[in-house]
Amino acid sequence: MVTDYTIHPIGWVESTLSDRDAAPRQGDEGAPDASLRLDEALRPAMRDLEVGTDVIVLTWLDRADRDTLVVHPRGDEQRPLRGVFSTRSPDRPNPIGLHRVRILAIEDTTIRVQNLEALDRTPVLDIKPVLAPIPRR
Repeated sequence: MVTDYTIHPIGWVESTLSDRDAAPRQGDEGAPDASLRLDEALRPAMRDLEVGTDVIVLTWLDRADRDTLVVHPRGDEQRPLRGVFSTRSPDRPNPIGLHRVRILAIEDTTIRVQNLEALDRTPVLDIKPVLAPIPRR
Protein backbone atom coordinates (compact mmCIF):
# COMPACT_ATOMS: atom_id res chain seq x y z
CA MET A 1 0.00 0.00 0.00
CA VAL A 2 1.36 3.41 -0.99
CA THR A 3 1.42 5.80 1.96
CA ASP A 4 2.92 8.93 0.39
CA TYR A 5 1.86 10.72 -2.76
CA THR A 6 3.41 13.49 -4.77
CA ILE A 7 1.10 16.22 -6.00
CA HIS A 8 2.28 18.87 -8.41
CA PRO A 9 0.27 22.11 -8.49
CA ILE A 10 -1.00 23.07 -11.94
CA GLY A 11 -1.00 26.77 -11.08
CA TRP A 12 -2.02 29.22 -8.40
CA VAL A 13 -4.80 31.57 -7.37
CA GLU A 14 -4.54 35.30 -7.96
CA SER A 15 -6.93 37.11 -5.64
CA THR A 16 -7.27 40.27 -3.59
CA LEU A 17 -7.86 37.98 -0.60
CA SER A 18 -4.68 37.70 1.44
CA ASP A 19 -5.88 37.62 5.05
CA ARG A 20 -7.50 34.35 6.06
CA ASP A 21 -9.50 35.99 8.86
CA ALA A 22 -10.99 38.53 6.42
CA ALA A 23 -11.86 35.98 3.71
CA PRO A 24 -15.45 34.74 3.37
CA ARG A 25 -16.08 31.22 4.69
CA GLN A 26 -17.55 30.12 1.34
CA GLY A 27 -17.20 31.53 -2.16
CA ASP A 28 -20.85 32.51 -2.47
CA GLU A 29 -20.59 34.62 0.69
CA GLY A 30 -18.92 37.63 -0.89
CA ALA A 31 -15.70 36.35 -2.46
CA PRO A 32 -14.24 38.76 -5.03
CA ASP A 33 -13.61 37.58 -8.58
CA ALA A 34 -10.25 35.81 -8.81
CA SER A 35 -8.00 34.18 -11.38
CA LEU A 36 -6.48 30.77 -11.81
CA ARG A 37 -3.06 31.21 -13.38
CA LEU A 38 -2.11 27.84 -14.89
CA ASP A 39 1.20 26.46 -16.04
CA GLU A 40 1.81 27.15 -19.75
CA ALA A 41 2.44 23.45 -20.43
CA LEU A 42 -1.19 22.71 -19.47
CA ARG A 43 -2.75 24.84 -22.23
CA PRO A 44 -4.07 21.73 -24.08
CA ALA A 45 -5.92 20.64 -20.92
CA MET A 46 -7.89 23.92 -20.97
CA ARG A 47 -9.14 23.64 -24.54
CA ASP A 48 -12.76 22.67 -23.85
CA LEU A 49 -13.41 24.98 -20.90
CA GLU A 50 -16.12 27.53 -21.65
CA VAL A 51 -17.03 30.92 -20.25
CA GLY A 52 -20.26 30.74 -18.25
CA THR A 53 -19.83 27.15 -17.07
CA ASP A 54 -19.27 25.98 -13.52
CA VAL A 55 -16.24 23.89 -12.61
CA ILE A 56 -14.83 22.38 -9.45
CA VAL A 57 -11.41 23.73 -8.49
CA LEU A 58 -9.26 21.68 -6.13
CA THR A 59 -6.67 23.64 -4.17
CA TRP A 60 -4.03 22.92 -1.56
CA LEU A 61 -4.88 25.09 1.44
CA ASP A 62 -1.22 25.72 2.20
CA ARG A 63 -1.85 27.95 5.22
CA ALA A 64 -4.06 25.41 7.00
CA ASP A 65 -3.27 23.72 10.30
CA ARG A 66 -2.84 20.02 9.45
CA ASP A 67 -2.97 18.96 13.12
CA THR A 68 -6.54 20.17 13.67
CA LEU A 69 -9.06 17.35 14.03
CA VAL A 70 -12.05 19.09 15.67
CA VAL A 71 -13.41 22.60 15.17
CA HIS A 72 -16.30 24.84 16.11
CA PRO A 73 -18.20 25.08 12.77
CA ARG A 74 -17.64 28.42 11.04
CA GLY A 75 -15.37 29.45 13.95
CA ASP A 76 -18.42 30.02 16.16
CA GLU A 77 -17.48 28.93 19.67
CA GLN A 78 -21.17 28.84 20.62
CA ARG A 79 -21.53 25.83 18.32
CA PRO A 80 -20.38 22.42 19.61
CA LEU A 81 -17.09 20.94 18.44
CA ARG A 82 -17.27 18.69 15.37
CA GLY A 83 -14.78 16.44 13.64
CA VAL A 84 -13.26 18.20 10.63
CA PHE A 85 -14.49 15.49 8.25
CA SER A 86 -18.05 16.67 8.89
CA THR A 87 -17.17 20.33 8.19
CA ARG A 88 -15.72 22.47 5.40
CA SER A 89 -12.95 23.75 7.67
CA PRO A 90 -9.68 24.49 5.85
CA ASP A 91 -7.81 23.07 8.86
CA ARG A 92 -7.59 19.28 8.42
CA PRO A 93 -5.02 16.50 7.94
CA ASN A 94 -4.93 16.93 4.14
CA PRO A 95 -6.08 20.49 3.46
CA ILE A 96 -7.58 20.04 0.01
CA GLY A 97 -9.94 22.86 -0.91
CA LEU A 98 -13.04 22.13 -2.99
CA HIS A 99 -14.55 25.15 -4.75
CA ARG A 100 -17.45 25.35 -7.19
CA VAL A 101 -16.79 28.41 -9.34
CA ARG A 102 -18.15 29.97 -12.52
CA ILE A 103 -15.80 30.75 -15.39
CA LEU A 104 -16.04 34.45 -16.28
CA ALA A 105 -13.24 34.70 -18.84
CA ILE A 106 -10.39 32.72 -20.33
CA GLU A 107 -7.32 34.51 -21.61
CA ASP A 108 -4.21 32.58 -22.52
CA THR A 109 -3.59 30.29 -19.49
CA THR A 110 -5.53 32.45 -17.02
CA ILE A 111 -9.09 31.59 -16.06
CA ARG A 112 -11.10 34.36 -14.38
CA VAL A 113 -13.68 32.95 -11.95
CA GLN A 114 -16.31 34.03 -9.45
CA ASN A 115 -17.11 32.56 -6.03
CA LEU A 116 -13.55 31.52 -5.13
CA GLU A 117 -12.69 32.20 -1.48
CA ALA A 118 -9.11 30.87 -1.70
CA LEU A 119 -6.32 33.22 -0.71
CA ASP A 120 -3.85 34.78 -3.12
CA ARG A 121 -1.05 32.38 -4.17
CA THR A 122 -2.99 29.27 -3.05
CA PRO A 123 -1.76 26.33 -5.15
CA VAL A 124 -4.29 24.93 -7.66
CA LEU A 125 -4.25 21.13 -7.88
CA ASP A 126 -6.90 20.37 -10.49
CA ILE A 127 -10.00 21.56 -12.31
CA LYS A 128 -12.94 19.24 -12.95
CA PRO A 129 -16.30 19.69 -14.64
CA VAL A 130 -19.53 19.82 -12.68
CA LEU A 131 -21.35 16.72 -13.82
CA ALA A 132 -24.62 17.02 -15.67
CA PRO A 133 -27.54 14.81 -14.65
CA ILE A 134 -27.05 11.17 -15.66
CA PRO A 135 -29.16 11.28 -18.89
CA ARG A 136 -27.05 14.20 -20.23
CA ARG A 137 -23.59 12.75 -19.56
